[in-house]
Formats: sequence, structure tokens, C-alpha cells
Amino acid sequence: MVNHPKLLAAVDLGSNSFRLIVGRVEDTASGSQIYPVDALREPVRLGAGLSRDKYLDRASQARGWSALKRFGERLRDFHPDHVRAVATNTLRVAKNAADFLGEAENALGFPIEVIAGREEARLIYAGAAHSVPANAGQRLVVDIGGGSTEFIIGLGYDPLIMESLYIGCVSHSRQFFPSGNVDEYTMRQAELAASREIQIISSQFRLAGWDQAIGSSGTARALAELLEANNLNDSGVTHGITRGGLERLKRALIKAENANRLKLVALKGDRIPVLPGGLSIMLAVFNELGIDYADTTDGALRLGVLYDLLGRSHHEDMRAVTVEGFMRRYSVDRAQADRIGQLAVGFYAQLEPEPSQARDEANTFLGWAASLHEIGLTISHSAYHKHSAYIASNADMPGFSRTDQARLAMLVLGHAGKLGKLAQARDVEWRLLFCLRLAVLLCRRRAVLDLPTITLTDTDGYGVRLPKAWVDENPLTDYSLIQEAAEWAKLGNAYRVVYTED
Repeated sequence: MVNHPKLLAAVDLGSNSFRLIVGRVEDTASGSQIYPVDALREPVRLGAGLSRDKYLDRASQARGWSALKRFGERLRDFHPDHVRAVATNTLRVAKNAADFLGEAENALGFPIEVIAGREEARLIYAGAAHSVPANAGQRLVVDIGGGSTEFIIGLGYDPLIMESLYIGCVSHSRQFFPSGNVDEYTMRQAELAASREIQIISSQFRLAGWDQAIGSSGTARALAELLEANNLNDSGVTHGITRGGLERLKRALIKAENANRLKLVALKGDRIPVLPGGLSIMLAVFNELGIDYADTTDGALRLGVLYDLLGRSHHEDMRAVTVEGFMRRYSVDRAQADRIGQLAVGFYAQLEPEPSQARDEANTFLGWAASLHEIGLTISHSAYHKHSAYIASNADMPGFSRTDQARLAMLVLGHAGKLGKLAQARDVEWRLLFCLRLAVLLCRRRAVLDLPTITLTDTDGYGVRLPKAWVDENPLTDYSLIQEAAEWAKLGNAYRVVYTED
């Protein structure tokens, strides 16, 4: 494998298009910057293959797999640490997403993360903020995707308010303009439907205010290109999107009666099927938020993913920031969390002595699980581990993909209590749970530890070796270890506690 230390790659599995961007990292005295050096775009229109009962049809899946195979060839020499692939709305809602993703990861050659709507919004803002000139005040970024639309107000590089709505150019076009036919009534209904969704967030956004409005990525750029190339914008405006320009484009579309008969300069063939839906949503955005003009940028989700990936490589992982925020929010006992985390990581090192990326990642998740395992105490002491797991699984956690959250929630849920609750779960990391549960058991006194040498094994089951003299002085720990062994035995896993004379 060829290592490209200065190249990073991001793959965006959108509802309309799949995109790949490769960026070169330039380190300067003022910080790091990413310069795009290669980009690929495939108009897969995955969202168009989503049935009413939320299943992806075979044809759309095949289009996606074919595109990812081509992306995979481009990324064949990249180190796994330098590539991040994310999937958005269609794969958030598709009931057979897991079936598609298995083959998709084989085609691409890298893991694919399905990200939540607000996480998508955070990454979109990061990409937009790094691709437009600095602005002294707050900026509004709107990204109309194939299956969802993200709204973000931010200051500098920091997002302040983030929302994701289930309206997109593919889904809206399918619902209101399935054959491409456009008339006054249908366009009005499409605008009203989008407006109803936007009204849910409009008051909050108007109250926060902004000095600059930006439309990011595909739909916004496509609309801007049409308005600019055909002189549809308001007088004196040579770039971007104006409210008057959108109205003139709407009149032209209605006059043509069908999107396929629209004759305009810069109208790309793959954009025709989703133009009416995207236009109706953008009109609703302008009307509901009181926008007269918006600039545009092509830097959005995929560029944001690159900068997030850059942060991870520079040990500025947004997930670590999120965990720190949760610790403050839920008043975590930091000393106890640190004790458990350090002990669990030390135990795992005995089972996985050779350094590797997988071990580093496992250590990271053990540390995060230790940091958040007691956040459920703010709800109730009874079954607190279930409350902790629910929060970890369902809260908005910037930087975390759904896969990350599921992994973290599994560790948090399994750190205490009966193991039978995980018997039917998929992808349970039993070795990590073995280490985490033992660390929690040994830290029950919530005090500075004076532990003897404890040796762990995981050959033919799990084994714990510790001095008998120490155990005799700690009968509660002895009793707890016996109970723990019995709990693992219920799952058919051997768990031997061996007392030595050392």
C-alpha cells in the first residue's frame, strides 16, 4: 500500500449524487489548509430508487455499487486513516440499507458511515466555512440535498444552530413532478409543502439572524448557474441567487410545461429530473426565511468531511470534543471515569499486546465508554446503564456516525448488569466488555486504587489471575468476581478466576 501523508479523500453517498474529493493538505504557520486536487461525481440518484415502504430497489443499488467500484479504483493506494466515506438521508431511512452497505463497502474498499441529519449539517457548515471568504458576522448556510435539506447558522468556523429537514430535490420531484410535468398549481403545492416543513424552524433562525446567506453544493450551484448563464437574476447581480431570479426561472419552467422541454443555457441533463423539486424548495427557503440574495459555494459536505478527517489526524477529533461536552452536561465524576478508563485500556493491552490501528481505536472507545457510562445517573440510579446507553445511542453527538454511536452505546449498556440483554445483539465486542466490566467491578469503591498485579487471558474463554492474599482482604470484590463468572457462564463463555499465592 502506497502512503500519501499529504492527501486525504472524502466520499459522499448523497441521495442524488455520489461524490469523491481528494485534497492535498498544506501546513503553514497559520494552520492547515486543504486544496482539492481531484474530484469525481456520479449522478446515481439513489433516492429515486426508494419505494413508498422505504426499500431501495435493485437498480438504484446497482448504480451505487458501480459508482463506488470506480471510486475504489481511484482510492486503491490510500491508507484507511486518510479516507472517510459518509452516507446521508436515503441510507438513513432505507429499511434495507444494511444490505446495500455491505456490498458498497466491498466495492469502495473502505468503511461507510451513515451520519445523522445534524451531523451532516455540521460537516456541511465546516465545508462551506472553509470555502468562502471570512465574514465578520453570522452566516446562514442552506444545503438542499436529494433527500434532506440542512440549515445552519454559524460564526466563523463554528456552527451555532443546526437543523435537518426531510425535504430534498429528489424526493420532492418524485412526489410532485414524477413525469417532469410542471404547472402553476403543482408548483404552488410543492412550495407550500416545503414551506410547511421550514416553518418549524423559521422563527428560531430569524431570531438568531445572519449577515450572509449561502447556498451550498449541488442544487444551489445548479440554480445559480442557470440564473447567471441566462441573465435571470435581478438587474446588476451577476452571480449567486436572487429571489427575482428564482421567480423568473419558475415562470420559464411553467411555460415549458415539462422540465425536459426547458431550453436554457447551462441546463445539465442529469439535473433536469430534480430541477422542479429543487427550485420549489429553494423558493420556499427564500420566502420563509426572508432571503433576497444568497451567494453559493461548491464546498459542502465532502469538503467538511476532509477538514474533519484532518482534525482527527491532527488529534483534534470532534468526537473527543463531544465526549467532553457530554461529561460537563451530565456532571460526570471525572476521577472515577479516568480510573475506569485507564484500567480498562491497560487490561485490553494484555489481550492485544501488538500496536495497531484497531487497538488504538478500541482504546479510544474504551476511554469514551468509561467517560460516559454514568451519564444515565442524571435520569435515575435504577438501571442507569440503560439510560446511559439510550442517550449515547439517540442524542445528537457531533463527529459520531451512527455506527460510532451504536458501538459506544453497546459498551455503555454492557458495562454493568446482566449480559443476557446483549445475547441477540450483532457485533458485540466481548473482549472490550470483558475489560470494561472488570475495571468497573474493581473501581466500585470510587477511590484511589491500590491494586495488585492482575493478569488477563482470553484463550478458551476469559481468565482473571490475582493474588489470594489480596482477595482475602477484599471479600466484596471476591464475591463480585464469582457473580461475574456466573453471568458469563449463562452465555456459554468460560470465565475463570484464579487465585495465586504470589
